[in-house]
Amino acid sequence: MALAITDSNFEELVASGKPLVIDFWATWCGPCKKIGPYIEELAEEYKDSAIIGKCDVEENDDLAMRFGIRNVPTVLYIKNGEVIEKQVGAATKDVFENKLKEIL
Repeated sequence: MALAITDSNFEELVASGKPLVIDFWATWCGPCKKIGPYIEELAEEYKDSAIIGKCDVEENDDLAMRFGIRNVPTVLYIKNGEVIEKQVGAATKDVFENKLKEIL
């Protein structure tokens, strides 16, 4: 299951040293619901090599503002505390997985 990434646990997750994938989403967002199962599957498949989670932009506006999230869904790929890759909008599971593989 994808981890809930929040304003309060983000720094701790970055400090773990593992690559971090964050799906910025909202409950009212149709495309977010479409990619949600892909994020959940990737979180399970890559649980040993990366931290994959979801950040509700309405509940965690500090984190959303920090990364300039203006559209949802937006998926950020973070390595060593830096954003390496970004996917804005819905896409297939393969797109998300290939970007994840690039940072592993």
